[in-house]
Amino acid sequence: MHYRPMTATLLPDGPAQTPLTAEVVMRYHLCWKHRDLDGVMALYHPEIQYHDFFQNRVLGFDELREYVRVSLPHEAGEDIVHSDRIRVDGCTAFIQYQVTVQGGEGLVAFQSSEAITVKDNLIWRVNEYGTLIRRDGKGASASGPRPATSRLGLSPRQLSTMAQDLEHYFQAQRPYLDPELDLQQVAEESGYSRNQISYLLNQVLGQSFYRYVNQARLQHLLAGLEGAGCRAPIDELAFDAGFNSLSAFYKCFREHTGLSPKAYVKQISLRART
Repeated sequence: MHYRPMTATLLPDGPAQTPLTAEVVMRYHLCWKHRDLDGVMALYHPEIQYHDFFQNRVLGFDELREYVRVSLPHEAGEDIVHSDRIRVDGCTAFIQYQVTVQGGEGLVAFQSSEAITVKDNLIWRVNEYGTLIRRDGKGASASGPRPATSRLGLSPRQLSTMAQDLEHYFQAQRPYLDPELDLQQVAEESGYSRNQISYLLNQVLGQSFYRYVNQARLQHLLAGLEGAGCRAPIDELAFDAGFNSLSAFYKCFREHTGLSPKAYVKQISLRART
C-alpha cells in the first residue's frame, strides 16, 4: 500500500513547543478513546485542515463534527488503542493507534497513524494514514495488508461504522425478505456504494453478500420458530423469510445450528414440554 510522503509543518516556536504539543495531542487521543465528541471538537483550531488520505480529501472545521461522530467507537468491545508513545518534534506530533472490529472470521484490525500539528494550543493540521490488517480467530497476523481502501472513500474508522450501519439497516428494514435482493439494491438503500459494501463483506467481515443475506434470513426464521404457536411447515417459513432455494436454506440452517430443521423443531418441542 503506497502513501504520500508524511510531511509536517513546523511552526516558529520550534522544539520549545514540544511539551505543549504532547499535552494537547494526548488530550486529543483520550477524547477519541473515551468517545467524547465535544472534547474532540473543542481541540480543533477554527482553521483546522484534516487531510484524510483514504478519502483523498481535506475537511474543514464545519465538516468535522459529523466525520468525528460517525468515526467514534459505538459498540461495547470496540476501541481505539494507542499503540505507541506519542512522538513530538516542535509543534508536530506523530501518533499511532489501532481500531478493532469483529469480522466474520475473527478479529480485524486497522493500524493507523496521524501527523498532528498544534497552533495556538489547538490542533491546526491532521494528516491521517493507515493500513488494514486481517487477523484470524487466535489473533495471529495475516501475511500482509489488504488492498488499499482509498478508492472506496472509507477510512479505517468509517469501515467499522459502516458495518454497524449495514447491520442496523438489515434489522430495521428487513430487506432480506425479498427473495430477489441483490447487492445493488442494498447499496442504493443503505447509502453506500456497491464496491464499498462488497469490500466490507469480503475483506472485513469475511463472507460473501449472499451468505450475509442468508444468515439474516435464517435469524428471522429462527425467531419465528421460537414464537409460541408456530405451526407452519418449515419449508413455507423458509420461503417467507426470503430464501429462494430450499437447498440453500438447508445448507445455511445446518451450518448455523448443527442440526437439520426437523431435529431443531423437535428440540424446541421438547423444551416447551419441560
